[in-house]
Amino acid sequence: MIKVFLVEDEILIRNGIKNSIEWEKEGYEFVGEASDGELALPIILKEKPDILITDIRMPFMDGLELSRLVKKELADIKILILSGYDEFEYAKEAIKIGVTEYLLKPISSASLLNTLKDVSAQIHLEREDKDLKNLYLQEMRENEELKKMKFFGDLISGSISLADAIERGKAFQMNLSARIYKIILFKVQQKVNGAETSGFSIDIYDEIENTIEKIPCIYSFQRGVDGWAFLLIADETEEMEQREHDLIKILEEIVGNHTNTEYFGGIGSSVFRLRELNQSFREADRAFSSRFTRGTNQIISPHSPHTARFEEDFDCDSFVELEQTHHVIEKFLNNGTLEEVGSFVDACFQEISEDHFRSIMMRQYVIMNIYVAVMSFCEKISADSGSQFNGPARDENDEAMKRAVSTAKSIDDIKNYISRLLEQALELRNAASGRRYSDIIETAKNQIEHTYMSDNISLNTVAAGVGMSPSYFSSIFSREMGKTFVEYLTEIRLEKAKELLVCSSLKTSEVGYRVGYKDPHYFSYIFKKALGYSPKEYRSKRKGEDK
Repeated sequence: MIKVFLVEDEILIRNGIKNSIEWEKEGYEFVGEASDGELALPIILKEKPDILITDIRMPFMDGLELSRLVKKELADIKILILSGYDEFEYAKEAIKIGVTEYLLKPISSASLLNTLKDVSAQIHLEREDKDLKNLYLQEMRENEELKKMKFFGDLISGSISLADAIERGKAFQMNLSARIYKIILFKVQQKVNGAETSGFSIDIYDEIENTIEKIPCIYSFQRGVDGWAFLLIADETEEMEQREHDLIKILEEIVGNHTNTEYFGGIGSSVFRLRELNQSFREADRAFSSRFTRGTNQIISPHSPHTARFEEDFDCDSFVELEQTHHVIEKFLNNGTLEEVGSFVDACFQEISEDHFRSIMMRQYVIMNIYVAVMSFCEKISADSGSQFNGPARDENDEAMKRAVSTAKSIDDIKNYISRLLEQALELRNAASGRRYSDIIETAKNQIEHTYMSDNISLNTVAAGVGMSPSYFSSIFSREMGKTFVEYLTEIRLEKAKELLVCSSLKTSEVGYRVGYKDPHYFSYIFKKALGYSPKEYRSKRKGEDK
């Protein structure tokens, strides 16, 4: 119901207005009254009425001052000014403040009721429009997440000023003005028959997103296959430590409630300027990259002790052992990215004692073992994808390995060679997975084609259908299709709607229902936003062209 509040210093007039209208019967809730603006203001701010009826001339605080203060706090409120003074200056001031109606006293209950009905109709239209916009923004949240990912990239690059960062952050309800900043990277995944998968439970994904969203001073950014980045802000060191502790505890509890699931995280250091955030990110990323050389279910910093490595109690001092080398390399090549190569190599070499590199024989042994592991992975990828890796490509790598074995004189030399080798293997994997992604995209498109009319179809349900996390699927779909999932789904629905509008006699509401929009108002809103015409206008226009 529409809530109404009345402010009038003359008690007879106030009682006359209050008692002459059957508020509830007419569809209103009378939520309070007061004799002047000063008494009214705190009650109004508490009750938040939709309509304020106020006299203009009152002691202590007049109607114009009250209206000015109320509008500042309740922007959508409709204000009806009552005045016995038909003076142009009052009317001008009322218009400037944003008063909805300026009514002259005395006013009959019938006239006031008619005005209330007009204002109520306006309120209902605004509410409906607001609801439609909120629903649209909710559907377009995928676009917002992509914008947030770009914003995070700009933040950690240090390429934007504090003022720009604070201003852009407001679009995502982020208050980035603080004294201390910190990055924590986090990824969760499932194991199926001992093999890692890129997808994970939609429930755990939603639970993490919804939980973090409610925590003040912690902001989440999706990173596709790499999980999440969390930005923590605080004004005191102790406050930041507590915030970090609470976040880690929450994440561990959420993952702990799901079976067959594992996680890993990296913690960056605290920095005292937003433009230094890249330093915190680099440290978090360095720790995060060590997920390939350590055991799972840890959230560590670059300075964490070397404990809890592989499930097999792998001691990285024996990294040069062939079997374990293969395990580490294969794990990274299956799940790592080109951007992570440097961090991964650094993490690996941190685990290796410098004593292993004192002799030429040991350096050569490390290079050859890693080379064999990478070549084995490349041959497997080639066999699975049908691409060619043997022949000249293999011969070229053999020659490069021989040169590295004979010329590598320092740890940096070895790291550079291994980095190039890993990058080449990942490029081969990505080329092969591009074909795999095309199959996934086709599967997703087929699912959309057959279920677009369902109001249950969403990014989450289609991602689950192809075995990927929503953020991972979203990033792949956007990259491969050049548009977001929601944009593609909306295009499919509207194309079908256009066909039905032109080729059938269905009502526009029925057309909307047929293509997946159960709310006819929302269907009209989406249609007009995309095409510039309402469904009815489009039908008339096309039929007129056909004639």
